Amino acid sequence: MPLTPQEENVGLSQLVEGNPVATIVINAQHRVTHWNRACVQLTGVAAGEMIGRSEQWQAFYRERRPILADLIVDRALEGEVGQFYPGKYRRSALIEGAWEAEDFFPGFGSGGRWLYFTAAAIRDANGEIIGAIETLQDVTERRLAEFALRDNEACLAQIVDGTPVATLVIDAAHRLTHWNHACEILTGQLAGDMIGTNHQWQAFYPSARPIMADLVLDSASEGVIDRLYHGRFRPSLLVHGAYEAEDFFPHFGEGGRWLFFTAAPLRNARGEVMGAIETLQDVSERRRAEEALRESEERYRRLSLTDPLTGLFNSRYLQERLQSELERATRYGRTFSLLVLDCDNFKGINDSYGHLEGDRVLQSLAAVIRLCLRRTDSAYRYGGEEFVALLPEAGGEAAYALAERLCSTFAAERTQTADGREMRCTVSIGVAEYRAGDSGASLMRRADEASYRAKGAGKNRAVMAP
Repeated sequence: MPLTPQEENVGLSQLVEGNPVATIVINAQHRVTHWNRACVQLTGVAAGEMIGRSEQWQAFYRERRPILADLIVDRALEGEVGQFYPGKYRRSALIEGAWEAEDFFPGFGSGGRWLYFTAAAIRDANGEIIGAIETLQDVTERRLAEFALRDNEACLAQIVDGTPVATLVIDAAHRLTHWNHACEILTGQLAGDMIGTNHQWQAFYPSARPIMADLVLDSASEGVIDRLYHGRFRPSLLVHGAYEAEDFFPHFGEGGRWLFFTAAPLRNARGEVMGAIETLQDVSERRRAEEALRESEERYRRLSLTDPLTGLFNSRYLQERLQSELERATRYGRTFSLLVLDCDNFKGINDSYGHLEGDRVLQSLAAVIRLCLRRTDSAYRYGGEEFVALLPEAGGEAAYALAERLCSTFAAERTQTADGREMRCTVSIGVAEYRAGDSGASLMRRADEASYRAKGAGKNRAVMAP
């Protein structure tokens, strides 16, 4: 049996009154028929002051104007709705002909409240509009949270953009959300071309690959990071889950640039990683200074160990290397030999041609020594016209054969004087093989004595120490 109009009205009243959402119902004459307890609590206006009257606007506005339900009853067009709620309304996606809006009401509570409200038509059996129902919800807390989030984002954007350090930020989907001016200058890539994309790799690498921020966002293991930055990265000592690295980028500027970069995760209030931030600093000048310092130190080290005339090692370094070779031969029972080379008749060369031409002869001898020695051997100018060669892993026979080759090669050498004359010279060589109990001094003495015997036997020859 169908319900009577009175029964329907009672049912509607119970439904509206029991609804925890603030609800207003008006009839076709715009008079309020329902103003539930939730609406009383929201607006502070008693139902008795509203029901039967058409002054519902007084609960919301200072001047007479329609509320959203009034516009529904009047079958207002979208343009008319827009006049009262510009930019704050939209058609309902659930109910045909209904509207929803969100607006700020300064007279509600302390400092005003944000309300989300919807209005839909009430129709009779013939589909005619006989009234409208409007619901209102206080969304102030959500709005304030949104404002705070926007403020935070704006503050973050200003912090990122204002820092002189190149900085980029990616979200959980690896999309760029920030690319500051310093990053534009460093990479040559404009923020407008980068933000919203996941092409951050293009600014640094010739083909697609993750940058450090991508790896941090994915919580990549150190093994994965090592495959991309082998020996050039380390975990941050300041931020958990962060890394720092230093690498060379060949396509930055002229000749490439060295960058020091750090990447750290960005977490939400629950501690979940929601993005990553990466900073980059050009450290090319420091790198160049360090390299220049290393080269300078190496140059000075070589100079301190090298004889300036011949380019061979000097006598100071001989003592260091000789001791090392003796210790190695003693510890491992390895063979080892030493040569002492003395330029024959060198005083006569100096007297006949002058000291500058004598220096040319010594330089020629040094060149022959370098030519004849093995890569593992080393040669030294011991003093004046005397030279020493250390021959690791060379027994007496091998050392003697090398000494004879040195003699014959140098004897065949022709040294030109500045005025075009030819000088020829020979060398006498003493050969001594290491034997158990030898010290550096005793080994040198035996080789030196052998070189004197070579001179006494007619020069231009090698003599083996007994």
